[in-house]
Amino acid sequence: MNETKLRELLEKIRAGDLSVNLGIEALKKLPFEDLGWACLDHHRHIREGFPEVVYGPGKTCEQLVGIVSKLISVGGPVLVTRVSEEQSESVVQAIPEIEFHPIPKSLTWSGKISRPRPSNKGTVLVISAGTADLPVAEEACLTLELMGHPFKRIYDVGVAGIHRLLDHLDELRQASVIIAVAGMDGVLPSLLGGIVSVPVVAVPSSTGYGANFQGLAPLLTMLNSCATGVAVVNIDNGFGAGAFAAMINRA
Repeated sequence: MNETKLRELLEKIRAGDLSVNLGIEALKKLPFEDLGWACLDHHRHIREGFPEVVYGPGKTCEQLVGIVSKLISVGGPVLVTRVSEEQSESVVQAIPEIEFHPIPKSLTWSGKISRPRPSNKGTVLVISAGTADLPVAEEACLTLELMGHPFKRIYDVGVAGIHRLLDHLDELRQASVIIAVAGMDGVLPSLLGGIVSVPVVAVPSSTGYGANFQGLAPLLTMLNSCATGVAVVNIDNGFGAGAFAAMINRA
């Protein structure tokens, strides 16, 4: 059950094409599906505006194929993050309509059920400090795309060459929300927070040398930002950043 199917059900009841009792029986169906090794939340789309997203690591190829097949059967869209090469090959071979995105290592299916585009205030800007941060930034972009929010990319504009970022000042100030992905010292979100009047979603990446501590150093930098309006998601969590930015944009 998703919002589109719920609307169809209610319209049939209102038009007299479906009895109230049959409508109640349809709504009594469990909002989740137990596969034995996964319990899929089919009503998350109704509650939160977007279906359950699948985290790839730790799942066998057979489990992923089963999960994706079930999610497609209820209309999608489908997003599977952080898949391995073996996982992606298995799922695409079993379900050819699934698309694999090599940079963010994600699988997507846009869905066949028409969904109203969310009423939003503008465009989300996805910014990366360096090219090495693209896997995380592209995960955020995929999330925004599937959730129906317009976005633009500005990549490789970290503080080591601050003039590259300032060259986009007009775009920065026109955005409704900004996602900033940075590794190394993680300063980029603080800088953005000081020059724009919109929320900045900071994403620490694991890009960097030893003292980066796989993203811990930029995480602490972002959490200690002196700029206002900066919120921080977990290390390398491009999906979380995209989903949060979409919620802000839709609010």
